[in-house]
Amino acid sequence: MLNVGILGAGRIGQVHAVNVAGNRESRLVAVSDVYAPAADALAKQYDATVRSSEEIIADPAIDAVLIATSTDTHSDLIEAAAAANKAILCEKPVDLSVDRARLCQSRTKEATRPIMVAFNRRFDPNFAALQKAAAGGEIGKTELLSITSFDPAPPPLEYIKVSGGLFRDMMIHDLDMATFLMGEAPVKISAVGSALVDPEIGVAGDVDTAVATLTYGDGRLAVIKNSRRAAYGYDQRVELLGSKGLLALENIRESTISKATEKGVLSAKPEHFFLERYAQAYVVEWQAFVDAALHDTPVPATLQDGITALALADAAAQSAATGQPVALDL
Repeated sequence: MLNVGILGAGRIGQVHAVNVAGNRESRLVAVSDVYAPAADALAKQYDATVRSSEEIIADPAIDAVLIATSTDTHSDLIEAAAAANKAILCEKPVDLSVDRARLCQSRTKEATRPIMVAFNRRFDPNFAALQKAAAGGEIGKTELLSITSFDPAPPPLEYIKVSGGLFRDMMIHDLDMATFLMGEAPVKISAVGSALVDPEIGVAGDVDTAVATLTYGDGRLAVIKNSRRAAYGYDQRVELLGSKGLLALENIRESTISKATEKGVLSAKPEHFFLERYAQAYVVEWQAFVDAALHDTPVPATLQDGITALALADAAAQSAATGQPVALDL
């Protein structure tokens, strides 16, 4: 049994708590949060205790920590937990600074327990099946990847101001998915962005609509499209063209029922947001972490994966700001 402490009782901490408590091999024993009412509510729900992050990390009876705190605390908490011999699952990104993330990797390189970054989309059964089919050569050599990722509505402006920006907060998932599906990091990235959904997002120094083009060493290409607004729901689609065919991943809809009449064909909207769309991915992700912590299976999303995605996000932001492509050496 893996005794787990959750650091951060906000929305994503609550999502993880469901899966920690629901897994037959893990038990939620402690919760921390700088906002005491959130920690109290989550701990009460799962019969856990409320403690500080430092107390949770220092407790030898706690085997693993799940870091779901604000991004600026991630690297410090990873280092402290690794030094305390804890297994670690940390929400993305590892940090808002690539240099700080790399320092974190260096300081934890001797860790004997698994350190995993929570890129939950890798664990979605549909994305995983698409990646397996591509890696197995079912469409020949992959040549052109297209990723569409549109949120139903932008987050609060207060969140935008501390998020690190669309490229580090939102597109980072798609940049990691591009690496996952293409099997390597690109050598060049070019990006553009605009504030079209809400001008206040632009005033805050961010964009809400963006496109990035990734070029790989052998000439293969990937295109990522992001928007903070899709009136019809959470739009998550992928097309991967290969020399012998095409793999396509469509949206998961609220219902599989469709109505066809002389007026046309009507079907349900995509799932509302990531909590609904990726519910199963979070379950699979947690099991993968438990397997790594208890049964020594390989970590499927490493600190290096987190650093690569963050470096790509930084390069995309730089390209969008300067209007010039950015060369990469990852």
